[in-house]
Amino acid sequence: MTGSRGGVLELAVLGSLHETPLHGYELRKRLNTLLGMFRAFSYGSLYPCLRGLLNEGLIAEEEPPEDTVLGRRSKIVYKITAEGKERLQELLSQSGPSSWEDESFGIHFAFFRHTEAEVRLRILEGRRSRLEERLDRVREALARTRERLDSYTLELQRHGLESVEREVRWLNELIDSERRSRSAPGEGDHPPDLAQAVQEETQRADTPEADR
Repeated sequence: MTGSRGGVLELAVLGSLHETPLHGYELRKRLNTLLGMFRAFSYGSLYPCLRGLLNEGLIAEEEPPEDTVLGRRSKIVYKITAEGKERLQELLSQSGPSSWEDESFGIHFAFFRHTEAEVRLRILEGRRSRLEERLDRVREALARTRERLDSYTLELQRHGLESVEREVRWLNELIDSERRSRSAPGEGDHPPDLAQAVQEETQRADTPEADR
C-alpha cells in the first residue's frame, strides 16, 4: 500500500485487528475514534484498504455461520494473519521522518505499547525537532508581521504558537520518562508512565505564569 495516507490507514487497520478481530462496522468505529483525533477519516477509504490487505494476505475474512433464528448471515469479521503481524511489526519499527509528521505521528503513538523502546524514543525526539523547527518559523514570521496584523489575527497566531509550545513541553516530559524507563534495571522495553506525563503537562498548562 503506497502513499503516506495509505500507510497510515494500513497501520491503523492492522494495529486495530491485532488487538481483536472486528467486523466492518466495529472497525469503522474504532478507526474513527483513533484517526479522528488526528485528522479527518474517510469511510470511503476503508474498504479499498481492506480489499488491498485481503489481496496481500495480511488480513483474512471469517464467514460467520448463518443465524438459524433470523435466517440471515451475521457480518463478516476481519482478522489479522501471521503475514499481517509481520507487516505490522515492520511498520511499527519505522522511525524516520514519516513517523513523526502530522499525518502519522498520532497513529504511531497510539500503538507505542507494541513498539520497541528505542524506536519510541527516536520518534518522540524526531517529532520534537520538527516542532521546534516549526516554532522558529512561526516566531520569525510573527516578529516580521506583528505590526501589520489586526488584533484578532494576532491572537490567532499566538494561539497557534502556544499550542505548539505545549506539545513540545509534553514531548519533553515523554522523552524524559522514556529515558528514565530505559535507565531503570529491567524496564528498558516497557512504556513509561504516560498518564503521569500527560497529567503533569496538563497541570503546567493550567497554571498561570505568575504562579510558576
